[in-house]
Amino acid sequence: MSTAETADIKEVVKQKYGEAALRVTTGGSSCCGAAPASSCCDPMTADLYDVSQIQQIPQEALLASLGCGNPTALAELKAGEVVLDLGSGGGIDVLLSARRVGPTGKAYGLDMTDEMLALANENKRKSGIENVEFLKGEIENTPLPDNSVDVIISNCVINLSADKDKVLREAYRVLKPGGRFAVSDVVTRGEILPEVRKNVLAWVGCIAGALDENDYKGKLTAAGFEQVQVQPTRIHRAEDAKVFLAGQGIDVDTIAPQVDGKVLSAFIRGVKPAAEKSPCCGPSCCD
Repeated sequence: MSTAETADIKEVVKQKYGEAALRVTTGGSSCCGAAPASSCCDPMTADLYDVSQIQQIPQEALLASLGCGNPTALAELKAGEVVLDLGSGGGIDVLLSARRVGPTGKAYGLDMTDEMLALANENKRKSGIENVEFLKGEIENTPLPDNSVDVIISNCVINLSADKDKVLREAYRVLKPGGRFAVSDVVTRGEILPEVRKNVLAWVGCIAGALDENDYKGKLTAAGFEQVQVQPTRIHRAEDAKVFLAGQGIDVDTIAPQVDGKVLSAFIRGVKPAAEKSPCCGPSCCD
């Protein structure tokens, strides 16, 4: 992919997510314009958080959610851990993670969109949770030191990046030895038509940029991760695809049946090795 194409995708993502944040601040929902969260029309983002979690966070954090899963429920976070959310949006998963790791832990959120960062910091203020910090930056260039994070989470964001290899290398870099990669994302299973893949706006709909599930595993392994798993959480049907692709200049009725069952929300895991393998140091270890 050319530099110009990468830049185009990044600008479209920033614009659409910025607009989503502004809709929330004016009383709407990120997924359906002015519709209330309870009637969200996007089958990918609907009903991801249970009542007990919703009660822990400001309503605006839920309204701003554009995720495809609930990584905080699946990541098995522990007290005292440091968590980083890649593409943290309005902060829902950061705030939930901060509660899970407790006052001895910390949750970072990383986002490149000013409007989402402003909304996230307002949600932090409303929540009263202190062990949270939102950072401005891109997931391809994480502004944290090497070996500084216990767990990386993300919610339907990595698929939006035009350089996923770099994202995964950065995730590996900032994780501590033994650290866990535990993200929700969209993957595909089988061939997706070129006219969907090439439509830059469909990147924001989480389809055009989604990796095949086996390619995702391969990229994680190439980045250095072990114990790599892709666990489907929702398999999206033709009717769902019509919602994803609506208004993007695509013949929805023709294409939706052809992507039926090929788009999956999934929980994706990997572990950074606890220690780098040391080279052989003498006859005793080379026999």
